[in-house]
Amino acid sequence: QVQLVESGGGLVQAGGSLRLSCAASGRAFNNYDMGWFRQAPGKEREFVARIDAVDRSTNYGDSVKGRFTVSRDDAKKTAYLQMNSLKPEDTAVYYCAAHWVFTIVPSEYDYWGQGTQVTVSS
Repeated sequence: QVQLVESGGGLVQAGGSLRLSCAASGRAFNNYDMGWFRQAPGKEREFVARIDAVDRSTNYGDSVKGRFTVSRDDAKKTAYLQMNSLKPEDTAVYYCAAHWVFTIVPSEYDYWGQGTQVTVSS
């Protein structure tokens, strides 16, 4: 069982940056792939990024490639999402999630945080 809590969201102007954190509690954080997703009003939950538990390989959604960076610190049981060059279309609730194996499909993730709001003004 893993509990996840996101933080770091807020209001930022276009072109600005934010860093989201996902703090985990429970067992074996280092065994889980960590994913980030987002959901804007009226839209489906969208894959943003993930980082592998073993080799730290990363994957990104096309809309954030080159602007967002996912990382993790297993000693702190925390995953991060560094978001640069933010655009108004990045506005959404951002969620972190954990899963045992590689996937970018939201429904396949086992554990979810409560989400943190990111709003980018133009």
